[in-house]
Amino acid sequence: MSGYLTVTMAYLLSHAGISTEKIATLIALSYIPHTWKFLWAPIADTTLSRKAWYMLAGAVSAAGIFATGALPAAESSLPMLTAIVLASNVAVTFLSMAVESLMAYSTPEEEKGRAGGWFQAGNLGGGGLGGGAGLWIAGHLPGAWLPGAVLAAVCLLCCLALAFVPEPEEVRRCGGAWRNMGAVVKDLWHVARSRRGYLGLLICFLPIGSGAASNLWSSIAGDWHATADTVAMVNGAMSGLVAAAGCIAGGYACDRMDRKAAYGLFGVLMALCAVAMAFAPRTPATYVWFVMAYSFISGLTYAGFSAVVLEAIGHGAAATKYSLFASLSNMPIAYMTAVEGWMHARWGGSVMLYGEALIGLAGLLAFIGLAAISGRTVKEPNLSADDVAGNPSESLGISPD
Repeated sequence: MSGYLTVTMAYLLSHAGISTEKIATLIALSYIPHTWKFLWAPIADTTLSRKAWYMLAGAVSAAGIFATGALPAAESSLPMLTAIVLASNVAVTFLSMAVESLMAYSTPEEEKGRAGGWFQAGNLGGGGLGGGAGLWIAGHLPGAWLPGAVLAAVCLLCCLALAFVPEPEEVRRCGGAWRNMGAVVKDLWHVARSRRGYLGLLICFLPIGSGAASNLWSSIAGDWHATADTVAMVNGAMSGLVAAAGCIAGGYACDRMDRKAAYGLFGVLMALCAVAMAFAPRTPATYVWFVMAYSFISGLTYAGFSAVVLEAIGHGAAATKYSLFASLSNMPIAYMTAVEGWMHARWGGSVMLYGEALIGLAGLLAFIGLAAISGRTVKEPNLSADDVAGNPSESLGISPD
């Protein structure tokens, strides 16, 4: 969904005469369900199994991709396109909840960085490959509906992987819906009251390494005189593979150093990349190399995010807790995408890139200051991972048998 929207649809809408600001607004709106999904995450934790939610959400999101591609790339389609994008992204939130919960229960503590890296390799790699494939199909095959139809079919085929994934034994709930919901709230409180938990929530909300510029590479490619094939190649297959490599590298790095420090370091690298791209000449070669570098660093930051979250949430109501962190992390992506689209419309690409770097570094400095203050005033209790994030056998009324 994200790859098709930010690569294929963004390029097609741009060449149909839609302004970068309107495209950026559409992309920013697609993040709204992801910024509020923690509100309905308890439904995934207390009702159907994780596999059932994956299959149901996969079918609905695939239908959304097909419907998005079936609409003509025109300004008159924007209201309907916005409605479809919002509805299908609600379905995507349930799909991601299912994956996140399966991962939280299956990952040992010492492998959470690597698990987060591989998880985000699928996320960014899939988005890049899917978006690039959609744009290639749109440019080389007849029928405007074909890119959406092909990608929708690919998304449905992903359900086959569930045959190789075990459903956690702890899926059985008891005690009624209200008791289950109360256990979810209690589990969230366990996370929020620990220093590890609230610092993790804070670093996810701040615009550190948001990677928002990657949502606009297709629509502003003309500033670097990049052709459609270059955009498809760079923002599609190449970007997906490079981002996936960054995710894996970042995941392994996070298992060898403090995970929040790694996340901050990756944010600094992203700011430096944005500044260097703003200084560089406006040529297609510059566009290719810097988008690739930015994609690799985005992979690092996404892996760092997942490692921080898996470290903080433990087991229990895993879908709800991961969704809370993910919702907060999607807020800076959404508002930075809108802000950068606004900056580009008024002052061009260089100011947009400088602005992203400055805002990201300001967010990092704010986190360092708040972390230092909390370290002097709060003594972290000596708790195990499950104590910090909620006891898995107590949460949701789960019985160990």
